[in-house]
Amino acid sequence: MDEVAAATGDAAAMAAASAPMFGVLDIVLLAGMAGFGIYWVYFRNSSKPQSPPTKGYTMQPTLVAPKANDSSFIAKMKASGKNIVVFYGSQTGTAEEFALRLVKEAARYGMKALYPADPEECEMEELSKLSEINNSLVIFCMATYGEGDPTDNASAFYEWLKSEEPDLTGVNYAVFGLGNKTYEHFNSMGKFFDKRLEELGATRVVEAGVGDDDGNMEEDFLTWKDTLWPAVLDFFGLEMNLQEISMRQYRLEIPDVPSEKLFTGEIARLRSYQTQRPPFDAKNPFLAQVTAWRELHKGGDRSCMHIELDISNSKLRYDAGDHVAVYPVNDPALVNRFGELLSVDLDTQISLVNIDDQSTKKHPFPCPCTYRTALSHYLDITSNPRTHVLKELAEHTTNFEEKQKLLMMASSSLEGKELYQQWVLQDNRSLLHILEDLPSCKPSLDLVCELLTRLQSRYYSISSSSKLHPETVHITAVLLKYATPTGRINKGVATTWLASKKPQPDQPPHQVPVFIRKSQFRLPARHQTPIIMVGPGTGVAPFRGFVQERLKVKREGKPVGDTVLFFGCRKKTEDFLYEEEFDESIQEGLLTLHTAFSREQPEKKVYVTHLLKEQGEYIWRIISEESGHIYVCGDARNMARDVHDIIVDICSKFGKLSSSEAHAFVKKLETQRRYSADVWS
Repeated sequence: MDEVAAATGDAAAMAAASAPMFGVLDIVLLAGMAGFGIYWVYFRNSSKPQSPPTKGYTMQPTLVAPKANDSSFIAKMKASGKNIVVFYGSQTGTAEEFALRLVKEAARYGMKALYPADPEECEMEELSKLSEINNSLVIFCMATYGEGDPTDNASAFYEWLKSEEPDLTGVNYAVFGLGNKTYEHFNSMGKFFDKRLEELGATRVVEAGVGDDDGNMEEDFLTWKDTLWPAVLDFFGLEMNLQEISMRQYRLEIPDVPSEKLFTGEIARLRSYQTQRPPFDAKNPFLAQVTAWRELHKGGDRSCMHIELDISNSKLRYDAGDHVAVYPVNDPALVNRFGELLSVDLDTQISLVNIDDQSTKKHPFPCPCTYRTALSHYLDITSNPRTHVLKELAEHTTNFEEKQKLLMMASSSLEGKELYQQWVLQDNRSLLHILEDLPSCKPSLDLVCELLTRLQSRYYSISSSSKLHPETVHITAVLLKYATPTGRINKGVATTWLASKKPQPDQPPHQVPVFIRKSQFRLPARHQTPIIMVGPGTGVAPFRGFVQERLKVKREGKPVGDTVLFFGCRKKTEDFLYEEEFDESIQEGLLTLHTAFSREQPEKKVYVTHLLKEQGEYIWRIISEESGHIYVCGDARNMARDVHDIIVDICSKFGKLSSSEAHAFVKKLETQRRYSADVWS
């Protein structure tokens, strides 16, 4: 059978080899295809009149700009004829506000600036291409955050600029840094960007500006701005030719949409509070239910709240020392006052739309919404307005004396600066207060909404340990309430709102929009490592979490190192926070507690700094011989600075070190993250 099959196969192969390559049908098909190809190439358009080759260039190129890549700021600048771009690194909104003011002012000097750019949303690798644009300039308004760190939105750009070596030859730049002198790493980001850009070949157009939030940030900015524009004009050989232009960045539109299409407080995604979807972060906060609320103060006229938030269904994770951010809501009474003063129905639907169609920021806050939603959820209605706001308000003031007062404070004169310092800052007036005190000032409410800055989230040091409370986050917060020189009672936005969130029987639980921010404020990896914690007042919050975590480890029978807390308050019987919990930790042999009650001995006030000095020899032994860690939490302006100086003195005295050696020793502790601070001013 195999031989027959083989013979048959050979015969078939011979027959196939002797057959012609193309059949009749193949030849017909090939001929048809060739004919169609000749027609397509040579004859298809021969009967149609040909347009002149130059006709396509008669269109005005400015009417239809090429669509720019959303993340390509160079493409946007080229498409819109802009020659200035202003980037901001902002955590609280101030740097972004300054960037917007620079963009608006550029137009007054005959220059075109791209709307303030968020480096997180741009292709920052394009920076070297800026030299392709004639007379171009990049301005950076960069805030320093935490312990000399970049802001969240500038961190990736910072890391890239630090690690890469782009050639920035031909790039012209200016820098304004924002910081606070109470912090050790004052303005480190402004200094970094100014120095690094020069190292990479860029050209500095004007000396960097330095803003100090502990002093007068507004005056610092104005002083630098007054040197910026003359320097820019001189650098590019342009003449000073100030132009009167509208400073409005947004136009008002009155939409007519169903209620489900209106934002009602959501941060970014419409109806995100109705349909919650992880991951949860600053742009997509989780609505945490308030499961517990109790008063911590036992007496006195002040209030301190302990609040527990349920995060069980969020997939949010935290460690002791992290921060929880809360998005608050403004006081309804203040919101309603805007409607009363300006005679506006606050339930009117609005949408503020950016007049710069090249901007990625189409609205100043989520739109469409109502005036009430904007003033309640999105706008900071209680802070002191800056001088450019006063200048805008003056345009809508009819009384001569009131108008002159506003213009005076908006000017760069010494008298104007002094008046602004006294009447706005020291007297603590908000924009609402100004409308009340200057009754002829009647701006449109949409202008007010444009002038007000965004309401920011508030950060709290988490006062619990996830090892003990994995499904809840605890907050410890003092209710802020104080009288101003004008006789008004100002209240803290977030704490006043949180004070209203106490669970009530037979009522649905209150919800709070939150997200978790990771921190470097961490317990040592080894439980045996000794720790010294300094936390007066609500500065004790993270240390409650530290103690909880170490107590759990000790109860499991594992060895735990010295756990020492220095705590201070006014009176033991009034504001000794978490006294019972700390007593329990003492009884179980975990915690050593040193307390200072400053108001119990009127003739001699005792603070935690006094206790630190008394324990100097012990502290030196812990940090020099036992590789211990020091943690400080609380007020940056006085307490944290005093504690730092005392630790340096302890190192000098008990370590027999010179002043410079003691400072170097403490600096090394900080570098090794054995001296950590979680402070605020």
